[in-house]
Amino acid sequence: MFETFDSKKSRYASVGVVSSLPGELIDSIWYIIDLDLKGLIPLDNMLSFDLINNNGRVTMQFSQEDNDVEMGIDLPFGFSNEFPQEVYAYDDGSRQTILLPSEIRQR
Repeated sequence: MFETFDSKKSRYASVGVVSSLPGELIDSIWYIIDLDLKGLIPLDNMLSFDLINNNGRVTMQFSQEDNDVEMGIDLPFGFSNEFPQEVYAYDDGSRQTILLPSEIRQR
């Protein structure tokens, strides 16, 4: 078994994510994984992040399947209705990718 979301492995964002989220929000997902989640709870290879409008700012709501732990992280970035409602971080053992829900189905 490999350690999920090892920060030393290659990290990417899909074309769909890059075209729908600003870079600072993409980077924030990796920071949340590394600084807020790793070592706190066991992580599956698929993590879910809902993007929530919190008075005009973004809140990232973390969850993962088969685990009751959820966490909301308030970010200092402006919210846009153009943002996807949800993104996933996926670790296949050799690389990690942030994907839109529609891109998960394609894998």
